[in-house]
Amino acid sequence: MADENDGMAKGMIVGFIAGSLVGAVIALLYAPKSGRELRADIKEKAVDIMEDAQEYVNRARTKAVEIINEGKKKSDSLISDARRKADSILGDADRIMSDARGKTGGNA
Repeated sequence: MADENDGMAKGMIVGFIAGSLVGAVIALLYAPKSGRELRADIKEKAVDIMEDAQEYVNRARTKAVEIINEGKKKSDSLISDARRKADSILGDADRIMSDARGKTGGNA
């Protein structure tokens, strides 16, 4: 499930970048400018898109780290709770065994 979401997120990022590039190039090609101006505009748009993509990746990376840290906290909490419950159950079992031994005269 996580792999499927990772694949979809990567696909969305690639689609966003590709769509932005295609849209920017088409818009620039239809603008009445000289070749030099057009190339400069294309380069500027490409830099802008790369900066936007980098910002998106950084936000995604930060969010992923937050999710991972939250998952670690939850798993540590679950493990701690499980240990406490196991210790409680073992303590109860020891008391029951002691009571049973006491009632049977210690032969158990």
